[in-house]
Amino acid sequence: MTFLIVIIALALIFDYINGFHDAANSIATIVSTKVLTPFQAVIWAAMFNFAAYFIFQDHAVANTIGKTVYPEYITLPVIFSGLIAAIFWNLLTWWLGIPSSSSHTLIGGFAGAAITHAFMTKGWVAMSDIVEMEKIGKTVLFIFLAPVIGMLISVFITLVTIMRNVWSRIAIIAITTVFTVFLFNMFEQNKMKENIAKIYKVDKYEKEVKADPSNTEKSEKLHKAKDHTDKAMHFVALYDKIGPNAVADSLNNSGLLKTIESGKVKDAIKKAIHLDSLVKLGKSNAEMKAFADSLVHFTDNAKPIYALYGSIPAEQLADTLALTFNLDEKKKAKILSSIKDINAKSDIVKSLKKADNSMIVYCLIGLVILFVLTYIYVDSLREPNAFRKANIFKRLQLVSSAAFSLGHGGNDAQKVMGIIGAAFVAYNSQKYGDVSVALKELTWVPLACYGAIGLGTLSGGWKIVKTMGTKITKVSPLEGVAAETAGSITLFMTEQMGIPVSTTHTITGAIMGVGASKRLSAVRWGVTINLLWAWILTIPVSGLVAALVYWIVSYFA
Repeated sequence: MTFLIVIIALALIFDYINGFHDAANSIATIVSTKVLTPFQAVIWAAMFNFAAYFIFQDHAVANTIGKTVYPEYITLPVIFSGLIAAIFWNLLTWWLGIPSSSSHTLIGGFAGAAITHAFMTKGWVAMSDIVEMEKIGKTVLFIFLAPVIGMLISVFITLVTIMRNVWSRIAIIAITTVFTVFLFNMFEQNKMKENIAKIYKVDKYEKEVKADPSNTEKSEKLHKAKDHTDKAMHFVALYDKIGPNAVADSLNNSGLLKTIESGKVKDAIKKAIHLDSLVKLGKSNAEMKAFADSLVHFTDNAKPIYALYGSIPAEQLADTLALTFNLDEKKKAKILSSIKDINAKSDIVKSLKKADNSMIVYCLIGLVILFVLTYIYVDSLREPNAFRKANIFKRLQLVSSAAFSLGHGGNDAQKVMGIIGAAFVAYNSQKYGDVSVALKELTWVPLACYGAIGLGTLSGGWKIVKTMGTKITKVSPLEGVAAETAGSITLFMTEQMGIPVSTTHTITGAIMGVGASKRLSAVRWGVTINLLWAWILTIPVSGLVAALVYWIVSYFA
C-alpha cells in the first residue's frame, strides 16, 4: 500500500509539472499579444484547465494511456520507473526552455519500463506482446499529425478571417460548422459503440481469441458479443432524438439486456469461487490447471441458471447458485449482494452519457456564433478600421485561449488518470479489473488530476512562454485567436478519438500556421527544426531513462 501511495503522489507531482511545463501552450499567444499580463493569463488558463473536469466525461485518453502496456507487464515498479523518467525529462526540457511533450514522455517512460521488466523476468519477449503496438503507433503518428492538423486549421481560420466579403466569410464558416458537427456526431457514435461493446465484453473475447485462435467456443462467444453490439447500435443511433433512458428501455424490451444480466451473474460466481486466480495458478501447475479448466467448463455450462435472473427473486437465484456450485453461506451471501446490485439499464445509460459530447459541440457552436457576430459587428455595423479590429480580436482572444485551456486540461489531465488507474489495477487486479473499471470506482482520481494540472498551470513556465510566444513567429491578436482556436479544435477532436496528443505540438503547429499564412519567411524554421528533434527524441530517451531506473529499482524491490 505504501508503494501505491508513493506512486499516486508521484503521478500528481508529474501532473503538476505537466501544468507549469505546458502553461506556455495556453498563455504564450495571449501574453505575447499583451491581452493579459502573465499573472492574469495563468489564472485564466488554470481556471479553464480545471473546468475541463465538467466537460470531458468519457475518459478515452486515460484508457489509452493505461492500456498502452498489457496487464501482465504492469507492475508498481514499472509505473514508478516510468513516472521518474517522465518527471526527469519534463524538468530537463523546462530548464532548457524546450516545449517538449509531457504526453509522449509519459508513454515512453511507461513502455520503456515495461519492456525492461519483461526482458529481465522472462528473457526475450516480442515487443507486440508487451505493449499495444496499435496505440503506440497512433501516438507516434500524431507526433507529426497533430501539429500539421493544427497548422492547417489555423491557416484556414486566418485566411477566412481576412476575406473582404463578410457574407462569403460567414457562408464558409456555416458550411464548415455543419461538417464539424457531423464529424463530432460520428465520434460520439463510435464512442458509444466502444462503450456498448465493453458491456458485451467484446474486448475480452477478442483477447481470448487472439491468444487461442483455434478455440471455436471462444470464437463463437466473440461472434455473439459483436452481434449483440451491432443490434444494440440500431437503437443507440437514435440517442440524440430519444435520449439515453429511452435507448435503454428499447434494449430491454428487445431482450438485449438479458445477455448482460446473465454475464454479470456469471461474473459474481467467478468472483465468489476465485476462478481467475485459480486459472492463473494453473499456468504453473498441471494439477491446478486441470481443476481450473473443469471449473471454467462448469461455469460456462451453467447458462440456464444465469438466465433465471429477473424471472425469480434474487434470494432464490442465490440459493440455486449456491446449491449448484456447492458454496457455503458466506459465499452465498456474497453472491446475493452482487446480483442485487445488477442494473443493466443503468449501466447502459451511464455508458451512453459518458460518450455524449454535446457539451463540446455546444462550446464549438458558441465559439462559431461569437466569431460570426464579431465579423458582422466589425465589418458591417461599424465603420471598419484597424484599431477597432485589433481591440475586438484582443477580447475574442480571451475566449479562444479559454477554449484551448479546456482542451489542454481535458487531454493532459487524463494521461495521469490513466497511469493512476493502471497502478490500482497492478495493486489489485481482482478488484479493479482494468483501467476503465478502476476510474469508475475511484471517483476522486479525475478531480485530483484536474486540480493538480490547474495548480501547475498557475505556476507558469516562463522560459517556454518566450519560445512559444516570440521565437517561432510574431503573433497579432487576430493570429492569436486563429492559433488558439485551431489548437482547441484539434485537441477536442483527438480527445474524442482517444488519442493522447501533445498540446505543445498542437499549438506549435497552429502558431506556425498563422505565421505561414502571412508568408513562409515569417516563420523561423530553424527554431521549429530544433523543436522537431526534441519531439522525436522524447519517447526513446524517456524509455531509456525508465529502463535504467527500473534496472536500479529491481535490485531493491
